[in-house]
Amino acid sequence: MAITHSIPSVDLADFTSGDASRKAAFVQQLGKAYEEVGFVAVKNHGIPDELIADLYKYVQQFFQLPFDTKHKYEIPELAGQRGYTSFGKEHAKGYEAPDLKEFFQFGQTVEDNDPIGEEYPPNVQVDEVPAFTPTFFKAYRGFETSGRYLLQAIALFLGLDEGYFDDKIHNGNSILRAIHYPPIKEEPKSAIRAEQHEDINLITLLVGASADGLQILDKQNNWVPVTSLPEQIVVNVGDMLQRLTNNRLKSTTHRVVNPPREMWHTSRYSIPFFLHPKSAMRLDCLESCVTADNPLAYEPVTAGEYLDERLREIGLKK
Repeated sequence: MAITHSIPSVDLADFTSGDASRKAAFVQQLGKAYEEVGFVAVKNHGIPDELIADLYKYVQQFFQLPFDTKHKYEIPELAGQRGYTSFGKEHAKGYEAPDLKEFFQFGQTVEDNDPIGEEYPPNVQVDEVPAFTPTFFKAYRGFETSGRYLLQAIALFLGLDEGYFDDKIHNGNSILRAIHYPPIKEEPKSAIRAEQHEDINLITLLVGASADGLQILDKQNNWVPVTSLPEQIVVNVGDMLQRLTNNRLKSTTHRVVNPPREMWHTSRYSIPFFLHPKSAMRLDCLESCVTADNPLAYEPVTAGEYLDERLREIGLKK
């Protein structure tokens, strides 16, 4: 029998309402969900439905372009951090087999003369789909805003100042990634489209993937399908936040499985926003999260050093 318990749902409007008791309740709901499950569905997240619909429309138009056209947006020296990455280049940490996907990555645009702008490569403009780049930029800013509120709630849950993350994620190294899992043409070697993994970043915001397939590993070691309702985004904890909290908040293992045979002819599209801080942020475990029962589990490291190490592990950096 399939296990289908749903992931906890929270309403971001409670946090932004100006009502102290609603805000406090949201902080506790979110924190507990992240301690116990690692994934949460968020409604009233502030990213307009029309913008999400546009994003998926232009992403589909891009991935339907001929390979030679897409390939000109693949820039090897950027290690997949901007522009296009062709099919089968990335694999999960600890797995040799490549994931069955191609993707496009869009990163930070620094608009306030912050010197950190020199650290980031420019975004890759797609000529064939004129609305692609401006739509990505708008969505990126929307995800940043929602993500900032969620991190403010997490900070309060951890007993930190509400603005603890604000300056660390301002002009941070976040990535908006559009993924295409193409139709399955022959009997696959594995039932898995993207092998089990944890995300590298602080939190990941995922807006309505175009087909089912996402599964999370629950505390009883069961794979549970995640289906987000319309008007909700799914937000999970990444390894950087797990590390910062010395495993108090759990980075959830997840994977993408193949669809049933009758759906093999279909594509799956998914657009996660990987919220990263600036590379200088320290990920040293918070003192309040280190106790006799939960001894120090990680060496001190910066976000930039950690990201670099993980990009090599998954095959995007040599």
